[in-house]
Amino acid sequence: MFRDLFTFHRAPPHVAPLITGHAVPASAIHAACFARAWDALELERMIASAAHFADGVFAGGIFPEGGAPLLGFALSRIVVDEAEILTVAMTPDARGQGAGRLLLMHHLDRLAQFGARTVFLEVDEGNAAARALYRRAGFVDIGRRPGYYPGLDGSRATAITMRAQLD
Repeated sequence: MFRDLFTFHRAPPHVAPLITGHAVPASAIHAACFARAWDALELERMIASAAHFADGVFAGGIFPEGGAPLLGFALSRIVVDEAEILTVAMTPDARGQGAGRLLLMHHLDRLAQFGARTVFLEVDEGNAAARALYRRAGFVDIGRRPGYYPGLDGSRATAITMRAQLD
């Protein structure tokens, strides 16, 4: 489904806010990344909510159907000056290509523009690529939640909680 969306098109990807019309492809991406995936209706409600911030990274290039394919997205919420990244999800083919870093840095900038000074997130302890991405963006480990994430096989994985200062 996601094959070659990133590598096929030579133009660099770009980041833009998600709209509710992106909920269906975003839910497919989320389902490819997490055992407990959010469906399109859940995502549509969060994207539409004034309390949430959703950015997508889209394939570069010219697309005859009029819309660049969604490669991944980040979804957060802000309360006063603290933000929580609820999810970052990338298509399997876009991983390791720099699109995730582009998305994350843009998303953090946007959170800062809306008043966030501290950002929190949770990541699966076994997701070394995501943990490295977050560390490069300035996040540090601040805690562990054993057995937090359900696996497809019924196992449970530890979540690492992380924090970054934006100011």
